[in-house]
Amino acid sequence: MRIAVTGASGFCGAAVARAAAASGAEVLCVGRRPGPVGRHLPWDAAGERPDLGGADLVVHCAAAVGDHPRGSAAEAEQYAVNLHGTERLLEAARGARVVLVSSASVYDPRPRSGPITEAHPTAGGHLNGYGHSKALAERPALAAGAVVLRPRAVYGGGDPHLVPRLLARVRRGVLALPGPDVALSLTAVENLARACLAAGDWPPGAYNIADAEPYRRDAVVAQVLRAHGVRARLVHVPAAVAGAAVRAGLVRGLTPYAVDQLARSVVLDTGKARAQGYRAEADLAGYLRSGPG
Repeated sequence: MRIAVTGASGFCGAAVARAAAASGAEVLCVGRRPGPVGRHLPWDAAGERPDLGGADLVVHCAAAVGDHPRGSAAEAEQYAVNLHGTERLLEAARGARVVLVSSASVYDPRPRSGPITEAHPTAGGHLNGYGHSKALAERPALAAGAVVLRPRAVYGGGDPHLVPRLLARVRRGVLALPGPDVALSLTAVENLARACLAAGDWPPGAYNIADAEPYRRDAVVAQVLRAHGVRARLVHVPAAVAGAAVRAGLVRGLTPYAVDQLARSVVLDTGKARAQGYRAEADLAGYLRSGPG
């Protein structure tokens, strides 16, 4: 089995590449930098068509992430990489199975009731270019018969985004959280990596990928702080007040998207993936017991 993993030098891509190598597959790491295992095939997703080395399965993890200002150069790069890079990859991957790692950020964030299924709208309401560019990228992928995975808030060893940003929000022993405690789905990177490899045999379509059970936000935050030796008191700020302060530029380092991600309950329904055999074996407790890095 020859598996090409794009973005294999990144957090999620590296986990997929390692899992693929552990399964005995020949791994091709496609991207600007070499991955942790296998052979490197250089690719600039922002402007080139990739060489996929005759792969049987392509797991497309390469993405331009971040919560950037509207109209910025960084946001423009997200469309160049996430949308147009995906289009070029699909052209190069004809004849191979493709698994696109998307994001739950594609879902319209406006109010809804109950867990989010794959049928939830993805056509509008996005709060940043990342979610919008990923939603647009899903369209050609689904049209081409790919499998699209939608994880939420991926965490694990070597996480460069989620936990570091949380720790950075502690100020003088206080961590302010918008709104009351809510339920949230999170996705362990190990669960995502296993899903990526299994999904090559799933029927085309979109699938939510998350840990077995949702978490309570405040309990998760408290556990993460303790695991990193950070003592902080959690303070609840009304979500409307937090959002207004961010929009007015009174709070540095936060955006409307970040406030929304913390203030709104987002629970993913993973029934569709579980029907294909997906089982979330990793969870936050295991990650914290292992000594998070």
